[in-house]
Amino acid sequence: MANDGLTVAVLGPGGVGGLLAALLSHAGHRVICLAGDETARTLAADGIEVRSGRFGDFTARVEADTELREPVDVCLVAVKATALDSALQRVPAKALGEEGLVVPFLNGVEHPALLRERYRPEQVAPAVIRVESTRIAPGVIEHGSPFAEVDLTADTAPRARVDAFTGALEWAGVGVRVQDDEVAALWAKMAFLAPFALLTTRYGVPVGDVRTLHRGELAALVEETAAVGRACGAPVDAAAALARYDAFPAATKSSMQRDAEAGRTLELDAIGGALLRAAERTGVPVPVAGRLVRELTPATGTDH
Repeated sequence: MANDGLTVAVLGPGGVGGLLAALLSHAGHRVICLAGDETARTLAADGIEVRSGRFGDFTARVEADTELREPVDVCLVAVKATALDSALQRVPAKALGEEGLVVPFLNGVEHPALLRERYRPEQVAPAVIRVESTRIAPGVIEHGSPFAEVDLTADTAPRARVDAFTGALEWAGVGVRVQDDEVAALWAKMAFLAPFALLTTRYGVPVGDVRTLHRGELAALVEETAAVGRACGAPVDAAAALARYDAFPAATKSSMQRDAEAGRTLELDAIGGALLRAAERTGVPVPVAGRLVRELTPATGTDH
């Protein structure tokens, strides 16, 4: 796989997937978006419109289909965790081929194992992205944060292939780091995401109100999540995670909170449920997390 001229499939061209698809296409790569019939038709006809203070306003041409039908260099998986099982039907292992890299941008810590069962372990290179980006209509992406930063991991995937994709992202304007420790990268995000998602959704307020009105609960939840991460082998720094909240614009909402406001299914199991399962496995007490997940569970109609 060369640094130039990659063929990239994007499963789930929403806020994150749509932004990355547009940036990679804009930088000269061939991009195939995989989605349902209606969205695929819209993207094939109109491309992806990006509105961004960081990258400017532009429209990128992309190909689109309902299923992957040919080998690609990279397949980005950017669907919600709640849709992962059904969405992966669009990426048959035979079509992906043996060389295609699968790069998931999912919340939580449990999805890499699932992907390594479906594809070959050396094809899976989990990633973490820090960005605020929203699909406001099919093929229309609003990128609100002044940054888009990706951590890629190469625990099981060949480093040369991960480095080639790193180069493509960097050329497209995305900040990228290749992390040596997948567990550390995933838990570093979880230590910030779980408290952010659970508290903003539980109280229906943005991060500014969480860090002032519910600061004691926030600090306790960050400590709990960091302790579970450390027990799982990740060097999670609770103080650093807490400091990130103070740096965020006060009006910032979590994606789980936005899903709740829109009446969509929550990623509660992938975030809160995964945290509780990891806590149970490692014997770490998480009373605040447990209470918040219980209080949020009725809104999802699921059992944890």
